[in-house]
Amino acid sequence: MKRTYAGGCHCGAVRYEAEIDLNAGTFKCNCSICTKVRNWLTMVKPDAFRLLAGETDLADYQFGARNIHHLFCRHCGVHSFGWGILQDMGGKVYAVNVNCLDDVDIAELVNAPVTCVDGRNDNWQVPPTETRHL
Repeated sequence: MKRTYAGGCHCGAVRYEAEIDLNAGTFKCNCSICTKVRNWLTMVKPDAFRLLAGETDLADYQFGARNIHHLFCRHCGVHSFGWGILQDMGGKVYAVNVNCLDDVDIAELVNAPVTCVDGRNDNWQVPPTETRHL
């Protein structure tokens, strides 16, 4: 069931709300950036995401195909969300870091399904052979 969560970065400059159903699933990616920042993400459509504060406090990092905007707070460095244009998901989507949700119950996170994806090899449909480090 969808619920509206508040979230943001560590210093509080970046704030957002997102309508998320954690039971619909989350994912962890083994690409170079997701591994280094330990992203744990869920995808939401643009109509379910509202940036409340901090647009000018966000820095944008892109690499590879440059189709995903890896955003982070210029002050504290936290990657609380990003966005991309993914045609197989219907266009623009937001990737919300579930670790940055302020009002999430730990039991909700523990019970949220997690899918691991092989972004390192651009093989999004097959899980990587090793996932324990994610």
